[in-house]
Amino acid sequence: MSFNTFGKIFRFTTWGESHGPAIGCVVDGCPPNIKISEKDIQIELNKRKPGQSKFTTQRKEDDKVNILSGVFEGKTTGTPISMIIYNKDMRSRDYETIKNKFRPGHADYTYFKKYGIRDYRGGGRQSARETASRVAAGAIAKKVLENKLGSRYKVIGAVTQIGILGCDTSKWNEKFISKNPFFCPDKSIIKLWEKYLLSIRKAGSSCGAIIQVRAKGVPIGLGAPIYSKLDMDLAAAMMSINAVKGVNIGSGMNSAQLTGEQNSDEIIQKGKKTNFKSNNAGGILGGISSGQDIVVSFAVKPTSSILSSRKTIDKFGKNTSISVKGRHDPCVGIRAVPIGESMMHCVLLDHYLMNVAQCKS
Repeated sequence: MSFNTFGKIFRFTTWGESHGPAIGCVVDGCPPNIKISEKDIQIELNKRKPGQSKFTTQRKEDDKVNILSGVFEGKTTGTPISMIIYNKDMRSRDYETIKNKFRPGHADYTYFKKYGIRDYRGGGRQSARETASRVAAGAIAKKVLENKLGSRYKVIGAVTQIGILGCDTSKWNEKFISKNPFFCPDKSIIKLWEKYLLSIRKAGSSCGAIIQVRAKGVPIGLGAPIYSKLDMDLAAAMMSINAVKGVNIGSGMNSAQLTGEQNSDEIIQKGKKTNFKSNNAGGILGGISSGQDIVVSFAVKPTSSILSSRKTIDKFGKNTSISVKGRHDPCVGIRAVPIGESMMHCVLLDHYLMNVAQCKS
């Protein structure tokens, strides 16, 4: 399998399978002399790990990270940073009854047709378990950017819609996001989301979600106008996350409904400060950051592993049906928030380093 590496200057390569002994990643291109510890990485991993509420999979993983290289006396050395996370709570027997069947809506079918072999235990390499490695890489990118840009730099993600129920983003409360199991920014919708998602789980079904990630304190000038647009790379980063089927930058698809006057993000100069009256562009103009908040939203499809019986075929080409038992997220999008944040950190650091190399003589 090719293409397990992401990034241009700041790069990370992930490895491992859902039910293998361990997963991990190797980060390359990290600047030296950045203070980093396993604790810094663990803080981010703890946001993503499973089994933290009744609304996510009950698989219990500590997701404890060990740094194997690239850090000496608490600082990065500039050499590759290798990290490992051991898998602890695999129940491979849950997949025995469906090992020859393809889950509709899942990558089982295409993976097998491409490679002629697949690890059916939890999806193997296709599993969202791989994203723990991305979060570890993102934690490093975050520390570097905080070091270079200072306290003004901040990335915060939230779930803005679960299934058919959206929240009011004008009520965005950053402090509340970390205090509820949905990563929701709007207190008023929580009870309705709880009732809705419990009914989805009870029915043995699943639902999708929309996640919005905002980056503050990003300097003007990151990105390039043609083949390495900042929004292009952010869209690719979010689309690379398991189960993501759509990405919006700023107003995104809704831009088609706006007039030129509504969409224009008027610019005003006040003394030495430049201000924008709106942010339909999502903080990116012509592929280059404008200094406004960068706003990216992405849609996560419903979990394919559901109890409801669905028609499918097996690997021998015979018609059959499938019902997936075991421990699965009724809404996998909930745990995608820290993953989206991590991919934002990684892309922004990559572009920051490219901008320094080209424009900061």
